[in-house]
Amino acid sequence: MTITPETVAKMAQDYTAAWNSKSAEAVASFYAEDGEIVINRGDPWDGRAKVAEMAAGFYADVPDLSLTCDDIRLSGTHAVYVWTFTGHDANTGNPLNIKGWEEWDLNDDLKVKASRGWFDADDYARQVEGT
Repeated sequence: MTITPETVAKMAQDYTAAWNSKSAEAVASFYAEDGEIVINRGDPWDGRAKVAEMAAGFYADVPDLSLTCDDIRLSGTHAVYVWTFTGHDANTGNPLNIKGWEEWDLNDDLKVKASRGWFDADDYARQVEGT
């Protein structure tokens, strides 16, 4: 598949829909079999099964998670997916409004080989606590 701004914009739209479907497997399907994601310089989630575990963890923490795609940028095989998610923390019930982004390295099949995700973890913790 040719990587163009249009194909990546469609991918971003479909990726957003996958997150909003609440299916961890649907989210993981956007990754190459050996793809990985690292969030805030943490440990990598290697392979589709681990990516699905990562997504499932977000769904457990924020059962009503709703994701929006705020922007998408492309340069060659490198894309930036800018997002916002809202919902409520599963334990405190406090509302969340978290902004972040993922930097994707894409393969020729338009699958994510590597993603580096970023969000303000301190702000997330403050919102969870309601402060």
